[in-house]
Amino acid sequence: MSTHAPHAPQAAQSAAQPVSPPAGAAEKHPAAQPVTLPGTLDEAVAALAATPAAVPVAGGTDLMASVNSGQLRPAALVGLGRIGEIRGWEYLDGNALLGAGLTLARLGRPDFAALIPALAASARAAGPAQIRNAGTLGGNLVSAAPTGDTLPVLAALEATALIAGPGGSRREVPASHLLAGMEMLHAGELVGYVRVPLLHAPQTFLKATGRTGPGRALASAAVVLDPARRHVRCAIGAVAPMPLRPLEAEQWVSSLIDWDGQRTLPPEALAAFGDYVAMACIPDPQPATEGGEPPPPLPPVALHLRRTVAALARRGLGRALA
Repeated sequence: MSTHAPHAPQAAQSAAQPVSPPAGAAEKHPAAQPVTLPGTLDEAVAALAATPAAVPVAGGTDLMASVNSGQLRPAALVGLGRIGEIRGWEYLDGNALLGAGLTLARLGRPDFAALIPALAASARAAGPAQIRNAGTLGGNLVSAAPTGDTLPVLAALEATALIAGPGGSRREVPASHLLAGMEMLHAGELVGYVRVPLLHAPQTFLKATGRTGPGRALASAAVVLDPARRHVRCAIGAVAPMPLRPLEAEQWVSSLIDWDGQRTLPPEALAAFGDYVAMACIPDPQPATEGGEPPPPLPPVALHLRRTVAALARRGLGRALA
């Protein structure tokens, strides 16, 4: 995980363990930096506040790529791997409270798939084994890479992030707000947990890549049924800087479903839903001025992406209703 904000100075708790590189190592290897290894979430927050330029690191799949490419040179690191409290989950008031340090490999296991199937499916799709073994749920959320596989699922499930701050403060923010940049992490804050509603209803995740096997998504779709609210929720990933919720398409298709009956839709309704979602996420260009020249057609790449999104949304809803 990493924060989006610099950290204000504050004394770190003594239980955090600083580890410095050998003398001269930083000059020989610019990426070699002092590392602090806190044992609790509050110790990690205090360590970040004590070193304004420090960067938190859990799996490091995004951070180390930036370091190795020379895009980032953190003055210090705060390792989160020893914080046991954020590496598990618990049930809480009809929700699953997921530790931000849960690895994608752990989220993909069968016991978790029985709990939140779409999130488990997205974790299993998140690249090769070495990435899934290192990458974490909190890292996915805070890095907010457009192709992050868990992100459309978190958006469709309307998950919230529980954020720890200096002085033991806690606040809760919708995950979609973090992803859209509507709210940011403040100085010295960390995402500690992710709260996910347990819907006990069908949900799916599908992903299209440019090659065979696990890889970066060209587009992805999460579809979630919410029988209690008689609503379909859908989020599309990888086609924009943040997951997109086609709200009008959700409301339209929700009105067609017999929630007290078989919950089935004819093929033409599924196809129309897919097209509705795709048009909402990849719209036609708008005219530059009123009465001016008509806008140019979408380029072939965008048309292909629109067809891909339509197919993912159609298949995702069809599987959820099957």
